[in-house]
This record gives sequence, C-alpha cells and structure tokens, in this order.
Amino acid sequence: MSQISRTPGKTVVLVNGVPASGKSTVARLLSEHFALPVLTIDGIKEPFMAQFEEIDRPFNRRLGCAAYEVIWSIVGDSPTQCVFLIDAWFGFQPKDVLERYLGQAGVTRVLEVWNHIPGNLAAERYAQRLDVRRNGHPGEEYLPELTRLADNAQPMALGPVYTVEQGKTIDSEALIAWLGKALGN
Repeated sequence: MSQISRTPGKTVVLVNGVPASGKSTVARLLSEHFALPVLTIDGIKEPFMAQFEEIDRPFNRRLGCAAYEVIWSIVGDSPTQCVFLIDAWFGFQPKDVLERYLGQAGVTRVLEVWNHIPGNLAAERYAQRLDVRRNGHPGEEYLPELTRLADNAQPMALGPVYTVEQGKTIDSEALIAWLGKALGN
C-alpha cells in the first residue's frame, strides 16, 4: 500500500502504550502491511545509551526526552503527505508537550492505536526482558511502578483511537481495516 495520505497535512499514527504493552509488535505489523516508516524512542535512544557505561533513571529520562524531540524533528522535516507510525509511551510526558510537538511538526491528523494491557501482564513481560534490555533501562525495581502505571494509563485521544487488548489474540484484520479506512487506503 501507499505511504501517501489523501488528507492534506501531515498524519501520524501513535502506537501508544506503557512499556512492554506490545507496541513494537503492533507497529511492525502495521508498517509491513502499509509500508509506513516507524519511529521509536528506543530506536533513537539506545544507540546513545550504548556509549555510556552507567545510566541512571534521570539520565535515561533525559535521553528519552531528546529522542522524543528527534522524532518530532524528523516528522517536521518530512514531506507533508508522509505518514509515520510512532511507537512510544506517550504518557511519559504531559499531553500538552505532545500537542506542542504535533503543532510544531505540522501534524494535522492524529490516529492512535492504544495498547491496553493489565498491569500484572505488563510487569510479567517487562521482567522477561530484563536480561536482554540495554543497560540504562529501569530494572526489576520498576515492576511495581509499571503495574500501577499500566492499570491507570489512558490513550492520548487526540483523534480516532483503536484499542488493542493485549493479553488476548490481536485481531490483525480488524486493526488493519480500521487503519486502512482511517488513512483513506
């Protein structure tokens, strides 16, 4: 399918959810089906993390904020009709920060795929990845916080939202149909 949107202005698809909520899997599925580029906070942040031996949580957060800014810079510098999938936990900063970046990047339409996940499942998935995560990501001490976060997290809801219920089989056909219709493909 085409990357070209039939709607004037820039379109982004926020693939949103707390850490370990299945965002990357969903983003890959949509990217492969629609031939859309994916921008991820970790994809930008982790090469920088590899340059430091010790990264505490505040520095990790600063790198995350910088990666977030890079994403919106790329979107802002891209052609008007380009559509990006953006894989991130958007709740790590206030909603007005996202709204400001969207405006600065010239985004006129926001679609969102919300990855809803129960807190215990998010913590279980995160724990399974502890041994393979790059140094600098929060460790096991983060699991209780993540559980609470997942149980209370909400989508950004700056446009149409499709909810993927993680922990159940993903209805890929319904998700693809929703996004195809929303993109006008």
